[in-house]
Amino acid sequence: MPHALAVLLASATWAAQNPPNRPALPPPDHANVSYGPHERNVLDFWTASSARSTPLVIYYHGGGFRQGDKRTISGDLLKGLLAAGISVAAANYRLSGTDIFPAQMHDCARALQFLRLNAGRFHIDPTRVGATGGSAGAGISMWLGFHDDLAKPDSPDPVLRQSSRVQAAVVYAAQASYDPRFISKLFDSAQIHPALISLYGMQSPADVTNPKFHPLFEEASPITHVTRGDSPVLAYYPQASDPLPPGSSGERHIHHPKFGVVLKEKLDQYGIDCVILLREQHPSPPTEKYIQFFREKFGMKGR
Repeated sequence: MPHALAVLLASATWAAQNPPNRPALPPPDHANVSYGPHERNVLDFWTASSARSTPLVIYYHGGGFRQGDKRTISGDLLKGLLAAGISVAAANYRLSGTDIFPAQMHDCARALQFLRLNAGRFHIDPTRVGATGGSAGAGISMWLGFHDDLAKPDSPDPVLRQSSRVQAAVVYAAQASYDPRFISKLFDSAQIHPALISLYGMQSPADVTNPKFHPLFEEASPITHVTRGDSPVLAYYPQASDPLPPGSSGERHIHHPKFGVVLKEKLDQYGIDCVILLREQHPSPPTEKYIQFFREKFGMKGR
């Protein structure tokens, strides 16, 4: 098939897949690239125009770990990153309806490792990689930024030999912890968001007291893994900072800026740069600040 025709067909397919109520995204240069064995292990990739290898930002979608899709990446953010000389990937991952934690985090780590292994093919600098996403995607991004490197140098799988660490994270409506016990204390509420029940394969909120789940709660929570030298974070909270009454529902507190308060307190203890942006100062997502943060952490000048 001639190259021009192949590109035209790929663009038409991409346009057909995009929901009609969402602003159109530019078609990716590489669509639905398989990075692992599961059908959800696919990513899209947009190449920034540059004579040199570019930094990379990977988008991980939200949806409570139960739903969501890579096509929900913000068109403004995507276009802004590309214009700034930063290539972009957007990855799907396994959902909790079929695979419980840690499948979601490990899939997203593998997507990053796959891109590092194929840095030459994608024209990227494997030493300058950032992560971004909202809600569940925010938690995944920070988890990769704080967790010990998952690289296995002796693995027979060359993908798993690569580093799983990111150099910066920009997140939206982020949860610092996915430990229901931590969240209960933070908001003075025993109400648990249903997504957490599914994430851990629990049967009901009563399972929170079952000790077998406690190691999973701790392992899944980004804040648990913070140590000196971890990734800097910019976090934006679109929910108002108003205090919540005791006993608030999971839906009311799961995106509350109070998560950002405890996140910054923790990162400040370790001298890690943490910028918290609130709805009161920024009624809509401050996309330019996201891009500026990545550029700064990637050591980019000019342009």
